[in-house]
Amino acid sequence: MPVTPARRCSRTACTRPATCTLTYVYADQTAVLGPLSTFAEPHAYDLCEEHAERLSAPRGWEVVRLIREHVPAGPSDDDLLALANAVREAGRPIASVTAGSPRSVAQAVAEPGAREAREAGARETGRRGHLRVLTTD
Repeated sequence: MPVTPARRCSRTACTRPATCTLTYVYADQTAVLGPLSTFAEPHAYDLCEEHAERLSAPRGWEVVRLIREHVPAGPSDDDLLALANAVREAGRPIASVTAGSPRSVAQAVAEPGAREAREAGARETGRRGHLRVLTTD
């Protein structure tokens, strides 16, 4: 999995990492400063801690701060657990579809595409996650 570099502050000449995202709600004349968004949005501005603290809005606008303290963005526990579960699942041995296997024939038949594979004379010889290896006799 490629590692993406940390997003930088949107302010000109600032090289610090972004810690929060600024968006404007023009209809309500509101500037919203919240946690760093998951993806870089074209109409939002990523700001570092210093620029987020010094943020000011146009006259008559309200600034809404959804975060109280700036926490550097990094992998969360949920991200690490999801990665560990994916690695664990990929390393699990593949059970063949036989009467004695933990995966029953009824479960294999109920899977999407199983009927079409049987009609074509194919049988499942391997499986990794949602991918199946089918061979024809």
